[in-house]
Amino acid sequence: MSDSIEIMSPAGSYESLMAAIQAGAGSVYFGVGVLNMRSRAAVNFTVEDLPKVTALCHEHHVNSYLTVNTIIYNDELEQMHQLLETAKASGITAIIASDMAVIQYARQIGLEIHLSTQCNVTNVEAVRYYAQFADVVVLGRECTLPQIAAICAAIRDQGIRGPKGELLKIEIFIHGALCMAVSGQCLISLHNYNSSANRGACLQPCRRAYTVHAVDEDLELQVENPYIFSPKDLCTINYLDVILKTGVSILKIEGRGRAAEYVKVVTQCYHEAVDAIREGTYTQERVEKWTARLRSVYNRDFWGGYYLGYTAGEWADRYGSQATHYRQRIGKITNYFTKLSVAEVAVEEDELAVGDDILIIGSTTGVYEDTVSEIRVDYEPAKKAVKGTMCSIPVKGLVRRGDQLYKWVER
Repeated sequence: MSDSIEIMSPAGSYESLMAAIQAGAGSVYFGVGVLNMRSRAAVNFTVEDLPKVTALCHEHHVNSYLTVNTIIYNDELEQMHQLLETAKASGITAIIASDMAVIQYARQIGLEIHLSTQCNVTNVEAVRYYAQFADVVVLGRECTLPQIAAICAAIRDQGIRGPKGELLKIEIFIHGALCMAVSGQCLISLHNYNSSANRGACLQPCRRAYTVHAVDEDLELQVENPYIFSPKDLCTINYLDVILKTGVSILKIEGRGRAAEYVKVVTQCYHEAVDAIREGTYTQERVEKWTARLRSVYNRDFWGGYYLGYTAGEWADRYGSQATHYRQRIGKITNYFTKLSVAEVAVEEDELAVGDDILIIGSTTGVYEDTVSEIRVDYEPAKKAVKGTMCSIPVKGLVRRGDQLYKWVER
């Protein structure tokens, strides 16, 4: 196990960025504009956001990785050049790329490069080739743990180094959505909706249920599981100790299109699990608790992925999230009294009661979680505050005007 395991969390918004930082991420990755593989799936940052995002990361000692991992066309080369130049000027830690035009220009201007999973690296010769460009290589999600361990061992034994002169680092995905295509390179969305996954614009037709219809006669079949293109989400929390023995350095959480509370819960669970493995307190009981927490936020059910040697995927049995809880919006924070540690709340959509588990989410606040211990309406103690009223609640952390208040509701 490496002495320095880095947990990389997704950031599709300022709320998710702050949630990742709060939860103990060692790095965050995010996109800007249209030249990334989640250009339509997340609330991407703008080029103007880059200095602020990187400054926040530097302030909290978190590495910042910019995804520039779509295929690039000729008429986008200048746009790509400008983006990379802005990223360098902003102090970005590295870019994540797969197109050689991006890789070559980043190398030309002195930007650190991490190789995207879209390059489908699955063997040591490919690693050796890309080491001339990249300091980190993300392996294909189809690799097994013995294959990953063999690649990491070859890097150490053969002294395969990146441009900075350090031993090449290996990164793998540990949690989140899986695609039915090889490393996400799929054309179903393009063929059906003229919206390409390889341009960050997948409309996810694979997540739907399907039947088989005969063209030349009135015959229709429904397969045993109609969601035959929609894999369950990857979850490795129950064998993370085995993963760390392979020699990987960076553990990547998928989910730039998911909500801030997802980012916080998933990052926290894996951060705690890595610490537990180091400390010798990684137990089945704790794994079960982490898994229950992971199930509380967005997921399509879980399976262990291909790392354990499976040759076929496990498919979701329904559409959308199977989270055990969902967030219900209550209202917003209208004031915060620092000396009293009290927040004033406009209750706008549902009632709030003593004992409710709540989330307060904001672009600077990130995700604040608590249980309501007291409510006051018109300065008087109350058991609940109903829709259309104002109330105040004690909070242990700093929240801000305009933050959104939610409560957790069990499904």
